[in-house]
Amino acid sequence: MTPTLPRTVRAVDTAQLLGLAQEATLHGFSQRLPVDWLREHLAAEATHYLFPTLVQRLTHRPEVPLQWRCQQLLTVSTGEHIWGLLDVLPDTFDKIPETGAATW
Repeated sequence: MTPTLPRTVRAVDTAQLLGLAQEATLHGFSQRLPVDWLREHLAAEATHYLFPTLVQRLTHRPEVPLQWRCQQLLTVSTGEHIWGLLDVLPDTFDKIPETGAATW
């Protein structure tokens, strides 16, 4: 049975986002921007937003845990906003407080 995807937006600061990207790298998740790129381009004091869009289960790689594929809205150092994707463990996502600003 497929777990229920949360329909909520989570806000993280740059340090938290870098930690999430590092965790995705350690697990070999396919959807993520490189940590070095994020470290170089993200606005240091920005808030970034994640919202799950699908349940990602790699049946051809059973050693890889189930994850939420999240769209992410990032603020880069130029002040521009860009979209990206980031695969996040469900337990990790659940530990991020809800923003209260937007749910659907």
